[in-house]
Amino acid sequence: MKRGIWINYAVGAVLCGVALCVVERSEAQAPASKAKLEKPASGKAAATVNGEVITHAQMEPLLKAIGNFPAELPADQRREMHREALSMLIDDLLLQQFLRKNAPAVNQAEVDKKIAELAEGLKSKNKTLQEFYQETGQTEADLRTNLSNVFQWAAYAEKRVKETEVQKYYQTYKDFFEKVTVRASHICMRIPPTATTGDREAARKKLLELRALILAGKLDFAEAARQHSQCISASKGGDVGVFPRKFVVDENFARAAFALKPGELSDVVQTDYGLHIIKLTDRKPGQPSEYARIKEEVKDFYMEELRHQILAQLRKDAKIEIHLP
Repeated sequence: MKRGIWINYAVGAVLCGVALCVVERSEAQAPASKAKLEKPASGKAAATVNGEVITHAQMEPLLKAIGNFPAELPADQRREMHREALSMLIDDLLLQQFLRKNAPAVNQAEVDKKIAELAEGLKSKNKTLQEFYQETGQTEADLRTNLSNVFQWAAYAEKRVKETEVQKYYQTYKDFFEKVTVRASHICMRIPPTATTGDREAARKKLLELRALILAGKLDFAEAARQHSQCISASKGGDVGVFPRKFVVDENFARAAFALKPGELSDVVQTDYGLHIIKLTDRKPGQPSEYARIKEEVKDFYMEELRHQILAQLRKDAKIEIHLP
C-alpha cells in the first residue's frame, strides 16, 4: 500500500465524528439500506489517479485504522466510510506524484537512520519491526516510501516557508494556537453537486426565513434544526459539539462560528457540503501564547496548510476515476 502519514487529520476527524464533512455526507444519503456490501477482490482497482491505480487491498489497513464497522451499520453508511478512506488515499497518491516532480531525491541514509531509530524504540517495548509491520498493515517497502515522502515534503516546504508568512499565519489563527474552542449548532440544507441555481436559491431562502423567525422569537433554534436541518445533528437540535479554529470542521464554517458571540446567529454560510445557519452556544478562552515560544509549532501547521492548498489544486487538475460500487 502507499499510505502516507499525512492522513492523520482526516483519520482523526472520522474517529471523532465531529468533522462536518463526515457528519453531513452520511446524512445526505438516501434512507438507510441494510443490504450487505459485497467485499471486492483485494487486487481490484478502487480508483485510478492520473493513470496510477489504488486497489481495494490498499484501503483495508486504513479502514482498520478508522475502526471496525458494527455488523448492523447500514450499507450506505459503510459505503460512505469506504469513500472517505479512498479520498484519503487519493490525496496521498496525488501528493506523492507531485513530490516526484517537484522535490529533491531522498538520501536513503536518512531513511535507514529513521528505521533504525524506530527499531530501537520498539525494542524497548519488547516489539520487533516485523510485529510493527503486521500491526500497521504495511511492509518495509511501504514504510520506506512513507518516510521518503515525509522527507521530500519537508525539503519542498522548507524552501517555500518565510518567517513573515509564518508570523502572519500565527496572527490570523491566534485563536487556534491559544487553544480557544467553541461549541455551535447549525441548521443545514444539503446542496448536492447536481443542484441547480434554483435549488440553491430555494435552500438559501428557506434558511433566511427560518433565521428571521428565530431572531423574532417565533421559533426556537433547536426545534427548527430538528424539523428542517438535513444533518445527522438535527436530532440533537443541531449541536455539532466543541471544535477548535482549524482542522476539524470546514474552514468557512469555522471562520463564521469564531466570528460570533455566544447566542448570536450567523448569516447563511456556504461550505462544500451545503448551506448553514450557525448559532454559537459556548466559547472557551484557552490560554495566552507567545509566538517566539511556539514558532516551530506554528511553522508545522503553516506547512500543513500549504499541503492542503497544494492538494486542492492537484485535485482540480488531476484525472481521477472512482471504481467503488
